[in-house]
Amino acid sequence: MVEHRTLTATPARRPGGPRSRGVLYVHSVPRALAPHVEWAVAAVLENDTPLRWRPQPMAPGQVRAEQVWTGKPGTAARLVSSLRRWERLRVEVTEEPSDGHEGERYALTPTLGIFRAAIGANGDLQVGEERLRGALARTAGQPAALREELERLLGGPWDAELEPFRAAGDGTPVRLLHRTG
Repeated sequence: MVEHRTLTATPARRPGGPRSRGVLYVHSVPRALAPHVEWAVAAVLENDTPLRWRPQPMAPGQVRAEQVWTGKPGTAARLVSSLRRWERLRVEVTEEPSDGHEGERYALTPTLGIFRAAIGANGDLQVGEERLRGALARTAGQPAALREELERLLGGPWDAELEPFRAAGDGTPVRLLHRTG
C-alpha cells in the first residue's frame, strides 16, 4: 500500500513575528506636554518619527496629532498604557485585527479614564457574553439602566466626550453652545 501525503506550504514568517497596524489619534493635549507624549509614542513604536502637531480649536492652548503605525500585536494597548499617566490627554487608538489577534479600540479621556473594546474583522465592536450577562444581572427589570449599561459597553460616553474634538480636528468650524436659564 502506497501512502499519499499532502504537503502544504508553511507561510514564511516575517522577521519579528506577526505585524499589526492601527491609528493613534491624540485629540488634545496641552502644548507643554506634547513633547512628552511624542517621546512615549516613539518609545512604544520604536521609531523617532515626529508627530505633526496642529492646534486643537476645541481647546485653546492644546494641540492634536494623528499617526498611522505598524507594530507587533498589542501595540495599541502598549500605547494607551504609556499615555495614561497624563491626566489632560484625550486619545483614541485603534488596532486592526491581524493573524491570530483580534482588533482593539481604546479611548482615553480625563473624566472617564480608559475604554477598551475588541474589534471584529468587519470593524464592529465585539461585546463578550459575560459582559452582557453582567449588564443584564446589574440592571434586572430596569430598562433605562440596561440601556445606560449597554451604552457604556459600546463606549457611548467616551464617544460623546470625544466627538467635539474629532469634529474640530476635521477642520470644521466649532461652535460651543452653553446652556442658559
